[in-house]
Amino acid sequence: MLGATEGNLLAPDFAVRWSGLFLGCVLAVQGARRHAALRTTLNRSREVARATQGALLRPVSATLAGTLVCTRYHSATRESDLSGDVYDVAVTPYGLRLLVGDVRGHDLDSLRLAAATLAAFRDLAPLAPHLPRLAADLDARLGPELGPEDFVTVVLAEFAPGELRLVNCGHPAPLRVGAGLDLLEPGESAPPLGLGPRPSQHRHRLDDGDRILFCTDGLTEARDRDGTPFRLLDEAAHTLRAPLPEQALDALHARLTTHIGRLPADDLTLVLCRPELAGAPLPVTDGMLRSSWR
Repeated sequence: MLGATEGNLLAPDFAVRWSGLFLGCVLAVQGARRHAALRTTLNRSREVARATQGALLRPVSATLAGTLVCTRYHSATRESDLSGDVYDVAVTPYGLRLLVGDVRGHDLDSLRLAAATLAAFRDLAPLAPHLPRLAADLDARLGPELGPEDFVTVVLAEFAPGELRLVNCGHPAPLRVGAGLDLLEPGESAPPLGLGPRPSQHRHRLDDGDRILFCTDGLTEARDRDGTPFRLLDEAAHTLRAPLPEQALDALHARLTTHIGRLPADDLTLVLCRPELAGAPLPVTDGMLRSSWR
């Protein structure tokens, strides 16, 4: 219509100009269709990642073998809900056992090692007679999966009447919240899985109302923009005594986010355990046990 009105419908420059415009319109439509297809594929991939996370890192808020367990998990990887942090619980003939760990790195290899760590724990947790054996079995199982610079820090826990048994392989120490606050540090350090750990097992007494917080270094090494570290003991004293464990973890996460001024830039796992019933400690029958009573 413009060409007919202006009388230059057959002019060469008109054909070139308006053919280019028409081609641009066609390419814009094709680009929009391709963008929509890629967005659909991305959304499906994220759904698969969320389903995979649900299978590997199952959210827990339940009482298992007399211990209330509540978990919170945050991945620092924007493209995925999965990271190198791992946790799992297993009801075994020896009591409730727990693993919290951190696989070195944030790439796809760390996701593969995280899945391998969880699979090994689920296979071996019901079989090992004590936690040092479980740590050794996990190290042997993961050895072929690890590269020369790979390792996995873990803390293994076993709940028994009136006590908590721990094995720590290079991981942040759990925090006991009760009448006071105590970091349950191992008596002697042991290297992470993949570096041949031979850890000792340590026993800690539990009283009625005690809670145990297990975490990864996303909490213990958190800092604000000025480099000020997160004051874990002070903040835990204010948050982890909330009536419900879910409220306690939500409050601790909120305090952490407020301190650093943004969502955590590192992977973060929080597991809060509260034994429902505390009784007399079990007798020591394993010579590898070492007492650490309050």
